[in-house]
Amino acid sequence: MNKIKLFVLIGILLSSVVLQAKVVTEENFINDMVYKHGFSKTYLTKLLGKAKVKSDIIKLMSPRPSGKKRPWHKYRKIFVNPKKIKGGVKFWNNNAKTLQRAEAIFGVPAKIIVAIIGVETIYGKNTGSFRVIDALKTLAFHLPRRADFFRGELEDYLILTREERLKPLHQTGSYAGAMGIGQFMPSSFRKYAVDFDGDGKRNIWTNNADVIGSVANYFKQHGWQTGEPVITATKIRSYAIKKLLALDFAPKYTLHQLKQWGLQYFGEEPNHTNGMVVDLKTKIGTAYWLGFKNYYVITRYNHSKHYAMAVYHLAQEIENAK
Repeated sequence: MNKIKLFVLIGILLSSVVLQAKVVTEENFINDMVYKHGFSKTYLTKLLGKAKVKSDIIKLMSPRPSGKKRPWHKYRKIFVNPKKIKGGVKFWNNNAKTLQRAEAIFGVPAKIIVAIIGVETIYGKNTGSFRVIDALKTLAFHLPRRADFFRGELEDYLILTREERLKPLHQTGSYAGAMGIGQFMPSSFRKYAVDFDGDGKRNIWTNNADVIGSVANYFKQHGWQTGEPVITATKIRSYAIKKLLALDFAPKYTLHQLKQWGLQYFGEEPNHTNGMVVDLKTKIGTAYWLGFKNYYVITRYNHSKHYAMAVYHLAQEIENAK
């Protein structure tokens, strides 16, 4: 065997050892929970033994085939339509005082809070039918590419059910383990959910006040800037399109820099304002937008430019129809 083949073989063997070392079994996880958080090993073994591995969840979490992503004009119709606009107006009217209080305390517009809830669960009508513990067990131990993330979520879920005195086998949510009317992952629940009606509980499943307060707090904690713009239509010089679209998806560039690179923006925001370029495919071609910090904050709820734009558009339509 020559030296090159030997080095290749050694590399393969070492890679295999590293991959095996990263595998965390259910038993390893339970032992860690006992050591780190004082859980009973008997309790967790019995509890996770009752959780089911769901093959349909693995399928739902599989990436969409290449080239199958919906263009913006099709994506928009799913979330910005007469049904969701009408539902948003109704939700706003039914929870007007709570939304007003949330806006006053957290600085997040009522229309943005309402639109998030509309996009996520159609104002609580579709919160998911999977048991959270089934979803998280499945993804924590049977989806290798994201196992670390979901083991962390399972850890937070078990802790929050203990903290909130909830029955861990009874809570339902999405196939990814997102919970309640606002679709909070367990880690987000522990960090950002609030008891907004003062009843001593953080109930994001059936309590609209807690949902509204929690969504508003989530946005505030992620840097929402009260009274500042979200996004505006713009133009780009043809020679600059490739360069500007290759920039990081974050508002880390000043308008002065973006203009120097080919952005055509004639709005009132000062040149030191930070922004980001967003491209969206319409029926007649690509439209370009200038996103500000608040647009980026919306993407912290879901890291998708389409999602953030849908929330923004739905918010505008609801406010106009109210």
